[in-house]
Formats: sequence, structure tokens, C-alpha cells
Amino acid sequence: MRARLLEATVEVLLERGFANTTTTLVSERAGVSRGAQLHHFPTKNELVVAAVAHVMERRAEDLRAAVAELQGAPTRKVIRMLGDYFASPGFKAALELWVAARTDPELLATVGPFERHLGRETHLLTVELLGADESQPGVRELIQATLDLCRGLGLADTLSDDTRRRARILDEWAKVVDRQLTGLQRQAEGTQDSHSRPVGAEEAR
Repeated sequence: MRARLLEATVEVLLERGFANTTTTLVSERAGVSRGAQLHHFPTKNELVVAAVAHVMERRAEDLRAAVAELQGAPTRKVIRMLGDYFASPGFKAALELWVAARTDPELLATVGPFERHLGRETHLLTVELLGADESQPGVRELIQATLDLCRGLGLADTLSDDTRRRARILDEWAKVVDRQLTGLQRQAEGTQDSHSRPVGAEEAR
């Protein structure tokens, strides 16, 4: 029953937006009595937050599974996967919640920590997928720029199907990421070689 309520909430949220989502509509969609719905989720905010958390956690599980499947995959494939992640129904449902939380302190107090946790996990998984070394200057910002780009393209997809344009943009961005990470790796290897060269090696040449 709880799962039905959560799924129904996301469906109504995507169709009608946060302002027009009501617990009555959700219970009708889920085929659950109002009493049963109120037993699990006494308020609309509790219901919506739980529903979005449910969907985004499921998406996070998909992202974690992708780490195993995409190990060693080309950067282009990894970044396209991230683009799809941020264009998913779960992300669009979360957007509705974020907009509402901007002017609702009670909702923001719940959504804020959840979003920060999910953001940190997504960042760490992206670092792992790209094989990036955040101890190198600029790498953390590059990863964050990648995620911000994917979020922005996900936002654009809420108004119309942006799949083809998103793919072109992400493919070009993947080339930028590849060049940056490869250049930094070569720079680090060069520095390591210079440090490991025996003292006096230059004079011996």
C-alpha cells in the first residue's frame, strides 16, 4: 500500500505540479482509502517528500549499478548516462518539490538535507565513473560543471523533448572532459618523473 501511494504521488506530481497535487487525488490514483493514506502520511508535504525520496533513491541505485557496468567505459557514454539521469521522471518530480520548497520553510527544512546528501553521492559516483583524481587542481570543479550542465539540460527537458540537442551538447562536453583529464594526468606523470629522477641526472646528460 505504501509503495502504491508513493508511485501515485509521483504520477500526480508530474501531471499537475506541486500546487495542484492533493492527498485526495493521490489516494484515488493509488486505489487507497483516505484513512489508510492519512495513516501512512498525515500531511501532503510528508507524502510528497517521501514519494520523491523514494523515486530518487531508486534512481541513485541505478546510478550505483552503472558504476559497475560502465567501469572503463568511454567518457561520452558516462556523460550521456548522467544526462539521462537528470532528465528522468524522478528528477522532474524533484524539481516540483524544489520550486515549492523555495517559499515553504517547513518543506525546505526536509528537502534541503536530502538534496545535499543525494548531490554528494552523485558527485562521488561521477568521480569514480570518470576515474578522476580530485586531488589535482581543477578536477573537482570540472566534475561539478559536468553535473551542473546535466542538471540544466534536464531542466530544459521539462518544457519539451530535448533528447537530440542534449545528446549533441553532452558529446561535445565529453571531449572537453577527456582533454582536461588527460592533460592533467600527463602533467601529474611528468611531475612525478621529475621528482623521481636521481639528483645530478641533468648534469650527467
